[in-house]
Amino acid sequence: MKASKIDIDMLGFVEDAQCGIPTRCPCGGKIINEVSRDPKYPTDFDTLPGRKYFTCINFENDGFHFRQPWVFGVQEEVEMLRKRVDAMAAEIAELKYNLTRPNPTTP
Repeated sequence: MKASKIDIDMLGFVEDAQCGIPTRCPCGGKIINEVSRDPKYPTDFDTLPGRKYFTCINFENDGFHFRQPWVFGVQEEVEMLRKRVDAMAAEIAELKYNLTRPNPTTP
């Protein structure tokens, strides 16, 4: 029963960690850039000679290790960065407004 719970928890950790570009697999393994030997589709010109993946160096197809398509990782990372840039732009605009508005306490 405990082994089953540990397995279920580990699957949850893997799913939660798959956001953006992975730096480490939940198993502790190093992430490598891998290119598949064959394109997924014959008309897949974007990823010739094959699809790119972020893959755990200890990868086994058991659900406990990363093998994430490169495009998804980069797309999520760009979305997170855009949110941070938008937040910083809003903060800069607020600071600019506070610096340029007239101060009502000075005579």
